[in-house]
Amino acid sequence: MRDLYDVVVIGGGPAGLASALEARKSGANHVLIIERNEELGGILLQCIHNGFGSVIFKKDYPGPLYAYQFVEEVLKTDIEILTDTMVLDITSTRKIYANNIKNGFIEMEAKAIVLAMGCRERTRAQIKIPGTRPAGFYNAGTVQRMVNIEGVIPGKEFVVLGSGDIGMIMARRLTLEGCMVKRVLEAMPYLTGLRRNYVQCLQDFNIQLNTGTTIKKIIGKNRLTGVETVRVDESMAPIQGTEELISCDTLILSVGLIPENELSRKAGIELDPLTGGPFVDETMSTNIPGIFAAGNVVTIYDLVDYVSLAGRTAGVSAAKYSNQHLPSDTIIIKPGNNVRTLIPQRISLNKDNEYEFHLEFRVSRIFDKKVVVNIIGNQKVIKSIKLNYARPAEMITWKLSSDLLKTLGPRTKELIIEVVEL
Repeated sequence: MRDLYDVVVIGGGPAGLASALEARKSGANHVLIIERNEELGGILLQCIHNGFGSVIFKKDYPGPLYAYQFVEEVLKTDIEILTDTMVLDITSTRKIYANNIKNGFIEMEAKAIVLAMGCRERTRAQIKIPGTRPAGFYNAGTVQRMVNIEGVIPGKEFVVLGSGDIGMIMARRLTLEGCMVKRVLEAMPYLTGLRRNYVQCLQDFNIQLNTGTTIKKIIGKNRLTGVETVRVDESMAPIQGTEELISCDTLILSVGLIPENELSRKAGIELDPLTGGPFVDETMSTNIPGIFAAGNVVTIYDLVDYVSLAGRTAGVSAAKYSNQHLPSDTIIIKPGNNVRTLIPQRISLNKDNEYEFHLEFRVSRIFDKKVVVNIIGNQKVIKSIKLNYARPAEMITWKLSSDLLKTLGPRTKELIIEVVEL
């Protein structure tokens, strides 16, 4: 283990693995991956369902097989790996402090850092579900690990709160294990996960979904015995007289994911309050020179392939980093009409570089009819695409090239992304 590395990648999931590989391929001689779990692969190792790899591999892989493609490639290189290691702190000067059982307290420095810590699930406390505190509460990812890795079924009769992808997938998984999934509840008036998961996991197994519905009260003393549900209006206020009692012994929460950015805050990285992740440019660079970020630590993706592609971009950028500050002249990208979140939030105006990048964003409401997406600069539309539909749960990815920058005048300071119904 060295005191100084060219690139240190924090996180060994899909973004981190892709970052490390691309950094090594792009000329970084000394690359290190730090992973807090005992093995590389991240959350993919417990995602035994199919649906991974359609963009990168043109295959329909289960999660572990998707991870295997990258892990095997890493193991063929001289990339160093520290597993079962927790990063305690990073600084704006790219010093890293970590510890593990074998080495104890570890201190090192990096010429460039890639943050790839992923995300975590929201908890009951964060969404403020009222009622008692019996046993029988689990986040969807926890249940996924219990069932798929540890071989433990945590209950018999389930209710799922939230129509996130993991929640719907686990509703199907538990049904296949002989459990009764009585209901999937969603407070929003629309599905928050992918439509394909709604069809394959709920409709195909006759599992009922109630949108515009949440939990009013928890029932049970030592063990959960049921929940009281209630319909909510557009402002999320309960509608009196719509209460319903559902008996169950287990409640699964699938109520959203949060980018894991405690280390980012310690380093002084500026975070976007809309995404919960760092502000980044098209190279995945943060506001701290030499620190890059990729994957779900930046924003919550719907497809793992785009997590890996973002990791590749960050890895190449980290390898090329030569200790200079970010270009002082940048264009800010902002969400406009009907756009909720987007990345990158800025573009560097280095027109000598030839590159392409992905503009990725989510809409703020459902469009089941055709829409047009506009990029607006200097109060005029400079580029447009048409889509057959747009939904909040499905990230829109638009590949753009440096030719876009060449069409902009020197007075352009910001671009606006908007979605308009046709």
